[in-house]
Amino acid sequence: MRMKVLVLGAIAVLSLSLAACSETGTNSNANANASPAIPRGELPAATATPTPKYSEEEARAERARARENKETIGDTLDDAWIHTKIVAKLIGNSKTPERKINVDVVNNAVTLRGTVDTAEAKAEAERVAKETDGVKTVTNQLKVSPGTTKPANTNKAANTNKSKTD
Repeated sequence: MRMKVLVLGAIAVLSLSLAACSETGTNSNANANASPAIPRGELPAATATPTPKYSEEEARAERARARENKETIGDTLDDAWIHTKIVAKLIGNSKTPERKINVDVVNNAVTLRGTVDTAEAKAEAERVAKETDGVKTVTNQLKVSPGTTKPANTNKAANTNKSKTD
């Protein structure tokens, strides 16, 4: 009986040591910090950037900011995170007047509301929203109304009282 236990124990130890040593030809830690060699003229494949941790506290703060701007954000962290990303992109984009665009996000569906000056601004805002990670659909309710900003002096002929000198 004692001999059987010793034999079974030896087999178990041998099995575990063989499993642990199955990759003896590689050292996965040897070049852990080294950059992979990239052949000249080739770019490395794009890798997904991990989403930063977005806390419930940050989501609550974003919902409060949205309420101040008469915007709606759903109850999920995803909705708040999507809202944050779209608003930041619109602020950083010179073609979109972000504070004239209300961004509502509910269940990963975005609705853009408000008034913009040009069709280009409307299209750009929609493009920004559609290209944001996590967005399922975009409803563009933006209205184009030229003249919502202070126009340049277009009344050139207003001064018709010219003095004539002979």
